[in-house]
Amino acid sequence: MVNRLRFRPRNFLLAAVTVLSLGGCEMLEFSPNDYRSPKAQTDLTAKNLARLRQQPLPAGDTLRFVFTGDSQRFYDEADDLVASVNQLAGISLFVVAGDISDFGFGREMRWVDDKLRTLKMPYVTVIGNHDAIGNGREAYQHIFGALNYSFVYGDTKFIMTDTNGREANFDGSTPNMPWVRQQLADLSGARRQIIISHVPPQDADFDPALRDSYAGALREAPKLAFEMNGHRHSFSIGQPFNDGVTYINSYAFSERAYVVMTVWGDKEFRLKQVKF
Repeated sequence: MVNRLRFRPRNFLLAAVTVLSLGGCEMLEFSPNDYRSPKAQTDLTAKNLARLRQQPLPAGDTLRFVFTGDSQRFYDEADDLVASVNQLAGISLFVVAGDISDFGFGREMRWVDDKLRTLKMPYVTVIGNHDAIGNGREAYQHIFGALNYSFVYGDTKFIMTDTNGREANFDGSTPNMPWVRQQLADLSGARRQIIISHVPPQDADFDPALRDSYAGALREAPKLAFEMNGHRHSFSIGQPFNDGVTYINSYAFSERAYVVMTVWGDKEFRLKQVKF
């Protein structure tokens, strides 16, 4: 005797709905590209800058901040990095030089925020090339904020800019040179400037048609202390264009090291490499 099972689509659908409802709605994921986020994880740049304003740095005081980059999928390293940084004294700010995510997914950016929001100090980011994959630019803007922005803290104006030229198809729009020049021309009451981006201008992923323009604008900025990047996953410091402008590249989270920057005077600075 052969047992025949009858497939009834309506009964199957009801059973499936029952299983999902019992499992809870947290099991449902409509698309990895869906970057909609809880309110607490939107506009993070503005929220962190508001925190920074609550701990003002008096004029003339020395500025100390942590510089790192390329968190991507290095979540275990992120936990250890945060634990290390939280033991330091006198740190005002934590800076991530892009590639918060690996695939441009909003959920990756939120996962990194879950780690970094346990820092004792505010943090700010710039967009990296991995953050610009697919609809990553939209995700970044929703979760963090503007692709290009600046702020003044103490005596320092920070200029945070998108330099991911390859992801813009080298169309001449990235970096936004009119905006960069405007920012460099306006100190906004600061004593010095620092410009931070992801892709360094000497890298092949920087729009080659804009390389000379970008380097030239920095060279002509009399109050620029230095330029900072991520992307290459290893620390370096030098003057690649032999024009007096210092470029500093960050460690990636995976390298289990970061840099503490100390800045004072007009352009004086020192850095310390910390392993964790």
